Amino acid sequence: MPPFKTELDLYIRSRYPVIYVTTWEEERAERVLTEVAQPLGKELHVWTSSEGFRGIDASCTGPLEALDMIARSGARAVFVLKDFHVYLEDAKVIRRMRDLVALLKKSFKTVVLLSPQSKVPVELEKDFVVLPLPLPDAGELRAVLTNFLKSLDGARGVRIDTNEALMERVVKASLGLTEAQAANVYAKAIVNDRAFSMDDLPLISGEKKQVLLQTGLLEYYDSDQSVADIGGLDELKRWLGERNDAFSEKARAYGLPEPKGVLLLGVQGCGKSLCSKAIAAVWKLPLLRFDVGAVFGKFMGQSEENMRKALSIAESLAPAVLWFDEIEKGLSGMKGSAAADSGTTARVFGTFLTWMQEKTKPVFVVATANSIEDMPPELLRKGRFDEIFFVDLPTLSERQTIFDIHLRRRKRDAKKFDVVRLAREGDQFSGAEIEQAIVSAMYTAFAQNREFTTDDVSRSIAETVPLARTMAEKIEELREWAKWRTRPASRIPAKAPLTTPAP
Repeated sequence: MPPFKTELDLYIRSRYPVIYVTTWEEERAERVLTEVAQPLGKELHVWTSSEGFRGIDASCTGPLEALDMIARSGARAVFVLKDFHVYLEDAKVIRRMRDLVALLKKSFKTVVLLSPQSKVPVELEKDFVVLPLPLPDAGELRAVLTNFLKSLDGARGVRIDTNEALMERVVKASLGLTEAQAANVYAKAIVNDRAFSMDDLPLISGEKKQVLLQTGLLEYYDSDQSVADIGGLDELKRWLGERNDAFSEKARAYGLPEPKGVLLLGVQGCGKSLCSKAIAAVWKLPLLRFDVGAVFGKFMGQSEENMRKALSIAESLAPAVLWFDEIEKGLSGMKGSAAADSGTTARVFGTFLTWMQEKTKPVFVVATANSIEDMPPELLRKGRFDEIFFVDLPTLSERQTIFDIHLRRRKRDAKKFDVVRLAREGDQFSGAEIEQAIVSAMYTAFAQNREFTTDDVSRSIAETVPLARTMAEKIEELREWAKWRTRPASRIPAKAPLTTPAP
């Protein structure tokens, strides 16, 4: 049996009184509960506040009436109460539930609460077991797709491509959707062009983006970046290149584990975020950006639940790249968490750190950071990430490459510009500052209705005070810390000390 069914079966046979199943998929949950209950010789009775107990008592619509009926029943059964969480704030319902729990422990009855969210009163915490129903795996989604395509047999004017390569890619693209969402988007693909083919894959990806937007916790990125868009960072590129096929079955057969993740630490504007996007594009994996601010909720336990939900969604889309941008800002409140927010921040990120250590699904975590002051030491220890790379300011040759890249990106011939001169003048400039120097030069020339030149870019460079001068002490401190603790992202000698502004 799948892990969820195995665990559910074990809880019921062990006479756990109340099992709290969290899911949006009521029909699928009922199906799984039926598959577990029948071999155990147990009936399945479903209650809703609108219909009472289905097929037994339509008048029993109140929560107290429902609990009383379960207490009186002598059946060997599983009683499913839908959306019962809304009543768990009522003191009378809580008291009646506690009384019922005492009876259930001496019977062959089990109560299953079915709800999209977990809301367990403190009085019942020791009596409930919370069991999230995971989103459908590849096997379940393949069954949904197969049944859907079978339903179209004989449909007039519909062209269906059923080759194995398409089936595999559609199922992989559907990971992260519920069964109902998957069935809906398959139908949408048919309605769109009266066909089911490779051309429908973007439609499925678009549906997945919509689902992630609804959760508000993860953002789906369409990344078209490549390592060719990154100037320098040769060591990091080589390391990533060695792991191009790391998520393949060939790698598993060879005995390799999936890579866990990488932490990119370094100076702002030097390509860390760009690398995160390029990794997903090169490895052809979905890129999910973690929105830390959306995790924290105003209700007790909501933040921890949001974190678990976000990680669960990421795992359902695996293999995937989970991008945690500027992770030090998300972790900055951990030290004073106990005093500031009753330890919520510490618990939330404790959940995240434990997941990073223990995760078994192929979710590659890419975290970027600009400083180390607020990062807890447990994040940096071995086992969280496969490697920690330090991304420093670009060297002269790297700056030349970066100028070439940004000029080509703006459809200009880099050979018409003196990039060697510009790279020298742009000493201590980051990649982002080089880009902005070009953009500033373009604005100047555009306002004068002419093409921009090397001199325009040179003037923009001269007018700019780079961050490396403004924050010279901070960057030197970061370099010193990273010298013996991280791996350089570029195959280059140590940088010369930064020049600081005159007092």
